[in-house]
Amino acid sequence: MNNSPVIAIENLNHYFGEGLLQKQTLFDINLEIYPGEIVLMTGPSGSGKTTLLTLIGALRSVQEGSLKIIGQELRGASKHQGVKIRRNIGYIFQGHNLLKCLTARQNVQMSMELHNHISGAEINDRVVTMLKDVGLGERIDYYPDNLSGGQKQRVAIARALVSHPKLILADEPTAALDSKSGRDVVEIMQRLAREQQSTILLVTHDHRILDIADRIIQMEDGRLTQDAAAIATPA
Repeated sequence: MNNSPVIAIENLNHYFGEGLLQKQTLFDINLEIYPGEIVLMTGPSGSGKTTLLTLIGALRSVQEGSLKIIGQELRGASKHQGVKIRRNIGYIFQGHNLLKCLTARQNVQMSMELHNHISGAEINDRVVTMLKDVGLGERIDYYPDNLSGGQKQRVAIARALVSHPKLILADEPTAALDSKSGRDVVEIMQRLAREQQSTILLVTHDHRILDIADRIIQMEDGRLTQDAAAIATPA
């Protein structure tokens, strides 16, 4: 395994609000996650998991401490640097966040827009291959309204993975799915991440999927309270 962490966090603090209304939400976070690791983050609602995920995803500004993604410091990063970092990250949210007016193919193509060095033909080939990989080869040109919840989440996974990101961030990706669809979705993520050597950080309350993790970390009251050893042998 490569020795350089994909995520390296030191003494990270985060606050919401200002002045008398300021409230600290993250306290002294220290964390390293390495290439190819699948790490699950658990903890009660309101414990700071999503806040940490959005900071790691360069969707929120780092206020205190150090947060490096693939060696790039996010604290003090310019907008241009933020865009460059986000090109290496695939995002999967609890809601699939698909655009209803676009087909599965078009929704997945959207995530390739940042990669203007790739030709249109190659983008289309990649998109079709990825949709086949997630089991939607027969539904490439379906609109979201004609897909089930599990199928929509598969499109979201294809969209996150089609650009071969080094890091995949997932926030409760199985929350709206039944147990079989949820299991299918995380196993697809696991398989494709292994094939692409991507790192996955996945926030979840779903105890049915904990066995896919190499490591489980736990957040409570804005603090990482546990950094468990591997609980599953990587496939």
